[in-house]
Amino acid sequence: MCHQTVSLVARHLEEAGIPTVIVGSARDIVEQAAVSRFLFSDFPLGNPCGPPDEPDTQRAIVAMGLDLLALAFAPQTTVQTPFAWANDDWKINFMYVDPTKADEYLAVGEARKAKQAAAKTRT
Repeated sequence: MCHQTVSLVARHLEEAGIPTVIVGSARDIVEQAAVSRFLFSDFPLGNPCGPPDEPDTQRAIVAMGLDLLALAFAPQTTVQTPFAWANDDWKINFMYVDPTKADEYLAVGEARKAKQAAAKTRT
């Protein structure tokens, strides 16, 4: 789910008196939204509670989230989990654009923009 959307929902819930904890991997987005409590995992997007098939890690992260809910002592508290992804190649490859395919990617982007512009003129 979108980190920004979840953060805005959390802020709304907090304003209504419902405490929240965000467990996520997009630190910059969540902290910019100024949520009350954020448990940051330095993992690839979509895996904030840890790698698949690692239930001990996942349970530990959920427990950290519950502890943060109970023990956060200041607004906008961020805690980072101590866990590391087994292979950090994901950081190297995240948002990687193959230079040999740059023209292909550019053409796809231009086609998308043209389709969006055509849709706007029809409405």
